[in-house]
Amino acid sequence: MLEIVVKTENWERHVRVSAEELGRLVRRIGSDGDQFLVVQRIPDLPDVFAQVWHQTGGDYTLEYRDGGADRHFQTMVDGPGAVIAAMTGWARQEAGWDGGLAWSLLDMGPAREVPPLDLGEDEHKELEKRVREVLVGGYASRAELAELAEEYLVTNDRRPVSREQAQSLADRLWLERVAEQAKWQGETDPERLTRAFNALQAAGITARENFTCCRNCGQSEIGAEGGPDARGFVYFHTQCTDSAAAGHGLTLLYGGFDGSSETTTAIGHEVVAALQTVGLHTEWDHDPGRAITVTPLDWRRRLVG
Repeated sequence: MLEIVVKTENWERHVRVSAEELGRLVRRIGSDGDQFLVVQRIPDLPDVFAQVWHQTGGDYTLEYRDGGADRHFQTMVDGPGAVIAAMTGWARQEAGWDGGLAWSLLDMGPAREVPPLDLGEDEHKELEKRVREVLVGGYASRAELAELAEEYLVTNDRRPVSREQAQSLADRLWLERVAEQAKWQGETDPERLTRAFNALQAAGITARENFTCCRNCGQSEIGAEGGPDARGFVYFHTQCTDSAAAGHGLTLLYGGFDGSSETTTAIGHEVVAALQTVGLHTEWDHDPGRAITVTPLDWRRRLVG
């Protein structure tokens, strides 16, 4: 699999696709509403991407950006084969991936200078603290972090952080986290958790990570997530994620879709067994009315973007 995220004009998002799937997506574009796709690395890096635009019957416009306005290049290609080869090479970071194509530097104009934040010390610390909390949680994209930074301190008569300032703050903290995770070795606890959830999903238990904002919303919406053969569910919401990221363990909510305590208890046992299989420790007293807690838990979730 390629360590990339592919986003299409029609709002599809494909994570860690194969080279064959990337090729299929490139060959597909061309019709109205589905004329371009953007490819980002995992983890996403500011101003680093490749993209292609195509209208059926015309050439392909292929571009890549490598960090700044003075590193944005474009070429025209008459067929999908060369586009697929170049984008696959870019995704794999192969030496010479851009060879054989006539690239030209695009004039994107001078980069806009972002003014420093005009915040008091306490507000500045509060803002960074909240953005870091969500960042460490590991589920937010750079765009979502920037939106959080822009909106967090907004009041009825005050909007102290501009979109550009918010993006700059989010990118700075994001790159700090990328540098941290580059030092991590081996499988992390969140990756073990995902393996357990995937196994539960395959066994007929609807399993969702970072699902909805709170328990009330989760309980009301989880039923719509289950397939026709789903026996029950397990999930954790964003407040649970915040708690896990802060080092307090992870609370899992679970149940049976038939509403019986017997099914809920059985689902609880399956959840615990799946977590133990991947090496995670749980605390649960077998009471169907009590949540399962995964603890201790070293919450180091790798960023995607």
